[in-house]
Amino acid sequence: MTTQEEQIRPGLRFPAGFAFGAATSAYQIEGAVTEDGRGPSIWDTFTKTPGRVLNGHHGDVAMDHYHRYRQDVAIMAELGLTAYRFSVSWPRVQPTGSGAVNQKGLDFYKRLTDELRQNGIDPWLTLYHWDLPQELEDKGGWPNRDTAYRFAEYASIVHEALKDHVHTFSTVNEPWCAAFLGYASGEHAPGRREPRNAIRGAHHLNLAHGLAVQAMDARRAGGCVNLYAISPETGSEADLEAARRIDGLQNRFFLDALLTGRYPEDVLNDIPIDDDLVRPGDMKIINAPIDVLLVNYYSRFTVSGAPGGKASAAAAPTDTASPWVGSEHVSFVNGGRPVTAMGWEIDEGGLVEVLTRVARDYPPIPMVVSENGAAFDDVLADGRIHDAQRQAYVEAHLGACREAIDAGVPLQGYFAWSLMDNFEWAWGYGKRFGLVHVDFDTQERLLKDSAHWYSEIIRHNRRHEPTDS
Repeated sequence: MTTQEEQIRPGLRFPAGFAFGAATSAYQIEGAVTEDGRGPSIWDTFTKTPGRVLNGHHGDVAMDHYHRYRQDVAIMAELGLTAYRFSVSWPRVQPTGSGAVNQKGLDFYKRLTDELRQNGIDPWLTLYHWDLPQELEDKGGWPNRDTAYRFAEYASIVHEALKDHVHTFSTVNEPWCAAFLGYASGEHAPGRREPRNAIRGAHHLNLAHGLAVQAMDARRAGGCVNLYAISPETGSEADLEAARRIDGLQNRFFLDALLTGRYPEDVLNDIPIDDDLVRPGDMKIINAPIDVLLVNYYSRFTVSGAPGGKASAAAAPTDTASPWVGSEHVSFVNGGRPVTAMGWEIDEGGLVEVLTRVARDYPPIPMVVSENGAAFDDVLADGRIHDAQRQAYVEAHLGACREAIDAGVPLQGYFAWSLMDNFEWAWGYGKRFGLVHVDFDTQERLLKDSAHWYSEIIRHNRRHEPTDS
């Protein structure tokens, strides 16, 4: 009889020091939205607006992580995680987004990071995962340039308080989502449908990243982008043009800015951009040196520029506009691959594609896969959740990580999304991504089969301490 370890294929063996982690974000798990001085965020406001979130769900309690963090860290330790990526709630630290610091908020993250370190888990801190203080939104939000400077002040506060506790500080999680889902499509908070302001927000989020890196004064810092492999549906001129446009706005607009200090000219020609938006010195600030690039990857886009293109299986759960400013005519089509419960196509080869592209086309930069995972319709039976589809998804994408390393990509870690089932933005509690099942009524935690499997992968690699690269 073979042991579980013997069933671990060689393609899932990683270099010594490779980080095996899981990720979450503050609004999705913490709850306690009015406790200990926390101010309101745009997601508090958005979720209480009828029709914005499926079934009227909100994050007031979420996973109650604010009170249960020790239990959750114990689960991480049981899994053998070597790293944990989480975000700080800006309104928990600065209730209005500027001015006075809420010490109770900072103290929570000190307790959390202490607990992680005591269990041998490296804390990877994300400064912004979309929970802008509502008062800053009332002053214009991310389309307002001043928000970037307020973010830099906040980054300096968090860095000064936690610099001896944290392995890596990353700045803005998925600026594409914050800008284009928040200010163009309206699917995410603050729910505005203002395409020109979405472009302004995208630039100011990039600027906020650079200003924050400067404010943290050379402490190990990272930028985070969500990348997609992009394929044209056919070889037609219209489809090739559609792929160029979507790749430009999704991938290159952010990669080029962070890693080369310029925006791609073709993208600037595609979008409505105000003459005064990009000011002298901005791109140098955005290009501030970072130590690691965090790459979130979930799926491949297959696109068409043909009139009347068929819709993809993936869709927003609420009434929204297009997030693709300047390319609203592009259709997203099903490329014939299996899909997750989100309707997202499963394509681990796309992960190899995006990682090798960054390594090939940009200045050398260490990378981690900072989010990767899948929602499926889990079923609790006999006290277990047999989520073979999720296990297969993670296994395939870990194999893609190994393939990328073998191709010369300086990949240093992998973070599964997510540690536990949580509030999934406009989908509310209707989609489960977690390795750990959460009963939303009782807050009971239960390790799914995928969690037990991932734990064995981690233990296998730590036992053997491979030294290949």
